[in-house]
Amino acid sequence: MDQAEAVALAATFDQGLADRLSFIYELDKLKTELRQTLLVDESRRENSAEHSWHLAMIAMVMAPHAKEPIDLERAIRILLIHDIVEIDAGDVDIYDYEARKSKEAEEIAAADRIFALLPEPEASELRALWDEYEARETPEARFAYSCDRLQPFLMNLAIGGKSWTRRGVNAAEVKAVNSKMADGLDGVWGIVEQLIDRAVVEGTIVDG
Repeated sequence: MDQAEAVALAATFDQGLADRLSFIYELDKLKTELRQTLLVDESRRENSAEHSWHLAMIAMVMAPHAKEPIDLERAIRILLIHDIVEIDAGDVDIYDYEARKSKEAEEIAAADRIFALLPEPEASELRALWDEYEARETPEARFAYSCDRLQPFLMNLAIGGKSWTRRGVNAAEVKAVNSKMADGLDGVWGIVEQLIDRAVVEGTIVDG
């Protein structure tokens, strides 16, 4: 029995259950979307699904460093769904500024389609969390975004800056892109700045 047959069979008993199964199968596609960041062992690039899991774990351990009081469970939920749109829109390099500008409409269309696979109220609830992350107007969204900046920075630092070098990224760009980490992890950002400066001295990344 393939996925379509499983969903069709579920629909004969409960359409809401069938819709949920469709959403679960759709999420599997996120495992095939590769990001720019290499794993620490440099064996391959990470995919978006494992990136989201890693961020959820980072949120759990970094919560004591949050700039503002946060609802940790809400922040984790935000992180687990924030990249779902990459199923349709794909990942875009954070340092490719022009590509990021043109990606917004694609990501909104992806959110419209993917979250609508779920029945209500879950469809609206998850879409609201995605919108919250994009707007970054709540403490949880700012904290989530800061975790999303911290993770690839640490991964790239651990492999000697190879992901930055491969894409021609310099230290000034790394600071500019990651400076918003201070919005949710202000104390951590101060340390990250020092790590960037040390990386320049050690030749891990070129100054800019």
